[in-house]
Amino acid sequence: MLAATDNLSSRYPDPAIQVLDERFRELILPLAVIERIATGCRWAEGPVWFGDGRYLLWSDVPNDRIVRWDETSGQSHVFRQSSNYANGNTRDRQGRLITCEHLGRRVTRTEYDGSITVLADHYKGKRLNSPNDVVVKSDGSIWFTDPPFGIVGYYQGERAQQELPASIYRIDGDTLELSLISDQVQGPNGLAFSPDEQTLYVVESRARPRNVLAFSVAANGQNVGPSRVLFDAGVGTPDGFRVDVHGNLWCGWGMGTPELDGVRIFAPDGGLIGQISLPERCANLCFGGKHRNRLFMASCTSVYALYVNTQGVAGG
Repeated sequence: MLAATDNLSSRYPDPAIQVLDERFRELILPLAVIERIATGCRWAEGPVWFGDGRYLLWSDVPNDRIVRWDETSGQSHVFRQSSNYANGNTRDRQGRLITCEHLGRRVTRTEYDGSITVLADHYKGKRLNSPNDVVVKSDGSIWFTDPPFGIVGYYQGERAQQELPASIYRIDGDTLELSLISDQVQGPNGLAFSPDEQTLYVVESRARPRNVLAFSVAANGQNVGPSRVLFDAGVGTPDGFRVDVHGNLWCGWGMGTPELDGVRIFAPDGGLIGQISLPERCANLCFGGKHRNRLFMASCTSVYALYVNTQGVAGG
């Protein structure tokens, strides 16, 4: 693992940060550059910030581990191995780690003492596929996507039979009851809520072209209405993403052509407003740092960071 911060550019402003719409200009800092804070992964995914400990966790899926980077020292080391081929991570409203596991085909919670509680691994008597990405709502409910990506081979899990359609699920924060949100999304992947939690965004990664869908959340906060296409990705591949306090979507991006590798930023109306170009595809990201104004980007072999002029939604 890389021990010290490695700036990709020595120029201010960083030429890799591209303003595609004037709305993006106010979200960036002219005196901040993209930094590589760790490397040596095979497929970095699911970053999550722990502000109380000043550290970042992320999954290195094919290496079957979760890695930790400490802000104070700049050092990274293995946090958990085996991780059961962990993918997406987040924190619940009590600060505990919530993890999607491919190998266990489950969603787990790491308790304060380090023990692991299984939150969901079956639906109506059938095994989940390979929970992929996860977000926690302010009511404590846990929403996650469950495509079959981790059971199609032996690189990010182990080959197994798919028993359920690819779906989006909700775990009740009090009863832990698992309910189906939708089984009509083709390859549900990254997901996040708008700041007011009235909209659930989901990446439809097996549609052609790939779409980012917007679902209206019902008044009870437990169901969604029909979806609409917020935007299609064209030749690109959106993966995981997070939302800032202004409702902008910061989307991990890649494939298609190298010029698309990195992060693409979309306004709440679906308009493309900016791009952060990286040397490799970005799989997922999160906001962190003392003020939630540091963007951490898990990107294939490395993790990158950039200070921005906005904040991530609390709990996102």
